[in-house]
Amino acid sequence: FGIPSDETFVITTTNRKEITDDNFSELVHDGVTLYLLQSVDQMLLLATKERIDFLPHYDTLVKSGMYEYYASEGQNPLPFALAELIDNSLSATSQNTGIRSIQIKLLFDDSQGKPAVAVIDNGSGMTSKQLNNWAVYRLSKFTRQGDFESDHSGYVRPLPVPRSLNSDISYFGVGGKQAVFFVGQSARMISKPAASQDVHELVLSKEDF
Repeated sequence: FGIPSDETFVITTTNRKEITDDNFSELVHDGVTLYLLQSVDQMLLLATKERIDFLPHYDTLVKSGMYEYYASEGQNPLPFALAELIDNSLSATSQNTGIRSIQIKLLFDDSQGKPAVAVIDNGSGMTSKQLNNWAVYRLSKFTRQGDFESDHSGYVRPLPVPRSLNSDISYFGVGGKQAVFFVGQSARMISKPAASQDVHELVLSKEDF
């Protein structure tokens, strides 16, 4: 990499977890993105990009929620889809010590692009690996296992509060990915982990599939 012999450097995951002799053996996954930095908290000079590979056919993602939503016995299925999206924010803000803020915005300004539904919260944020996990089909938050890259991505059931506030909605549903493609043609998630300076973005679109 052209590093002078007298210059120090670190190698980290995208979650800014330093690779050392002690934990190097835990890197068992092929294709893991690593950063070569002067320090763990160094600002990135350029954006990095990762490709997420999907084994299922894209119809598995973009059509799998149709039966569940249309099987609601004549009810309007849109609230069910929105509830799935809000559930992500309920989960992200469940450990907030201050105010939990969740906003839903319906965007119809053609000058800003196509119409969109935006769900915004002040939760803990997601790492790049956690966004990757969210994208994988049928990787439920109740069975999701943490690994070296994902740190704390394993699901922890919230404290017992009224069910409408404790992020258990999707336990009975079909998941955020199906909700996204039921409402629209693409998903764009932008997230900054609370303990990191990095901002991570995930884009899933039917056109890309």
